[in-house]
This record gives sequence, C-alpha cells and structure tokens, in this order.
Amino acid sequence: MRILYIECNMGVAGDMLSAALLELLDNPEDVITKLNSIAPEGVSVSAEKASKCGITGTQMHVVINGEEEGHGHNLSRDETGSQQYHHDHEHHHHHASMEHIAGIINAMDIPDAVKTGSLNVYKLIADAESKAHGMPVSEIHFHEVGTLDAVMDVTSVCYMIHELAPDVIYASPVRTGFGEVKCAHGVMPVPAPATSHLLEGIPTYAGDIEGEMCTPTGAALLKYFTKKFCERPLMAIRKTGYGMGHKDFPSANCVRTFIGESTESVGTSDLTDQVVELKCNLDDMTGEQIGYAMTKLFDAGALDVFTTSIGMKKNRPGILLTVLCRPEDREAIVPQIFKHTTTIGIREALCSRYILQRTETTDEDGIRAKTSTGYGVTRKKSEFDDLARLADKNNDSVL
Repeated sequence: MRILYIECNMGVAGDMLSAALLELLDNPEDVITKLNSIAPEGVSVSAEKASKCGITGTQMHVVINGEEEGHGHNLSRDETGSQQYHHDHEHHHHHASMEHIAGIINAMDIPDAVKTGSLNVYKLIADAESKAHGMPVSEIHFHEVGTLDAVMDVTSVCYMIHELAPDVIYASPVRTGFGEVKCAHGVMPVPAPATSHLLEGIPTYAGDIEGEMCTPTGAALLKYFTKKFCERPLMAIRKTGYGMGHKDFPSANCVRTFIGESTESVGTSDLTDQVVELKCNLDDMTGEQIGYAMTKLFDAGALDVFTTSIGMKKNRPGILLTVLCRPEDREAIVPQIFKHTTTIGIREALCSRYILQRTETTDEDGIRAKTSTGYGVTRKKSEFDDLARLADKNNDSVL
C-alpha cells in the first residue's frame, strides 16, 4: 500500500504543502511547467530552494500581474462582513464568488479528478466561511487577487496528489499557533473562525509559538484528503519533502511529507490505530466506588477501563486505574475521571496499537459473531450475551 504522510508540526498552509509535495515527485520541473500552463491569465507559479534552521527545502511563489501575494494570509472583512484574503498593501480588487471560482477551476486543463478535488476543497472553505459569519454560501466573496493565489495553492496540491497517486493519506495532529492576528479592520483570534470550523474533528494543539500556523486553505486540504490523523505509521519511506514557509520562527517553518509503502509485516490493510492511555493511582476508594466510576467512564466513550493492584507510598495497597480512549475523546474523559474518582492527577500517554480488522455478522437465530482478520490470523467469536439468551430460551447450556 502506497502511503502519503503529512507532518504538520509547524501547522500547514497551501503553498507550504504544495512545495512539500513537489519534492516527492520525480519530475518537479515538468510539474511547474504544467501548473503555469493551466494558470489563469496573469498568474505564474515558481519554486525555489530555501533554508530554515539549517534545513533546505522548496518554497513556492505565486505571482499575479507581476506581484506576489503576501503569505501567511492576513485576513480582513469586506463591507458584507464575509472573511476575505486581504493583500498587505491597499489595493482595490474585485470580489469573486464561489461560482466565479468554480468557473476558474473548470476552465483549467487538468484531469477531472483534480477539478473535482479542487472544487470540493473550495466548497469546504466556503462552507466554513458561511458558518463563521452566519451568511449563506452564495453571499461569501473573496478578494479576486487573493482568490487566484489560493486557487493555485489548492489546484497545485490536488494535481500533485493525483500525480503521486497514494492509496491512503495520513497526517499528524495540526499545530495551530495561538494569540491574535491583526487585520485591516480589526483583530482576529488564532486560529481564525473559518479555520476553527474546518479543524473540527481534527486533533490540534496550539504549541508554543504565537501566530497563525494553520491557514483556512491548509486546513481544508487536510480535511478533504486525510483519512486519519495519527503518528507516522509503519512504512518504508521512499522520499521526503520539505515545504518551506515565508516566515521565520525558532523552529524550522516547514511542512514535511513522506511517500512510501507499508511493510510486508503490516500488509495492505489499515491495521494500526492510535489511543490515549490515561492513568491514575487510587488508595482511598472502595470497590463499589471504583466500579461506579468505571461505568461512568465507559458511558463517556472510553474504549476500555481496567484496574491493576499496586503498592503505594506508606506501604498502602492501591489501585492503578487505566482508561483507554480515542485522542479526540480525551477532553470528555479527563473531567469524568476527576469527577468520579479521588485522584488529583492523571498521567497521559499516546500509544500506537496493532489491531485486527473486525466485521460483525448475525445468523438466523439472532446470534451476532465478530470475525477478526489480519497478520495472517482469522478468528471468529460469537457474542456471549446472544448465546446465553438462546440457551435460556431453549433451557440449554452455553457450553
């Protein structure tokens, strides 16, 4: 299985992602030539080498009518209140609607799959803008020049992914940055409202660098293409790409991409998963109280809850409570641990686990059975509750 992995330790923007993908391709010069051939009139695309913190990568440039758009995408609002890409200098630009953007993309000489992907990514952006500002999508407009910049970022990424042809795309949790960003008509929180909508359901963190690390375009591209957000899976890496941003930070401002294949020991199925392990020590709760707490944690969405006997300070016997949950559920689980146990501290670890693929079937007697496969193993097990129900009905044994 061919895997594309996107590392977003410094956030993600459309131009950074396209630069990182360009480095994975065998024919980057031909790709730049192709992008310039499909670009709208007055728009040109180029790539050059750049260095951040001693790391060399590629930096993309989009020039519109002889002028390069500001990167980092400062945001402003026009007179309708909709969020816009705003040029760093004061210019008067026409506004482009979603319909106009669709016309630009459909006019490009690119495969239908690339057009479809580009349009769907832009629809995600328009929907997010609509939610952020309480306006119908039909009323969302973008500054025309900023739109051409973003359109080229989106179509470039979609085209390069089409050329790379991965079987699956994974990405790391996304660093968003924090604080506020100054705009032409005020100050916005980071991440920007539209970006926040796009990142819903995606694991993110602020990090320790103030500023906008993730743009709406970058968030939309990740949301559309990524199957799962996780640590880099077990894979044989064939090539690594570095897409450099236009700002300098204490850490290398880049998006890193990896292309490779899953190893033979994993096979062609998606058999790896990520779980959060939450632990706390308890020495002053009764068995009934711990049992109740376990029930509440399962109700809150825990994948598993179990206890282990341990020895604690002052030679006291105690209980180690372990809760497994999905990364996106930890914010719901942690308050429940504090609420239903006497602990004053919880330890957290992110764990990778190997899992078998599971399917469930039901026979004519209503007996559910789970079949697990992978790693050369196949197991089938009937649900005990269903077997017990059938045994009671027939006055028989479950053995």
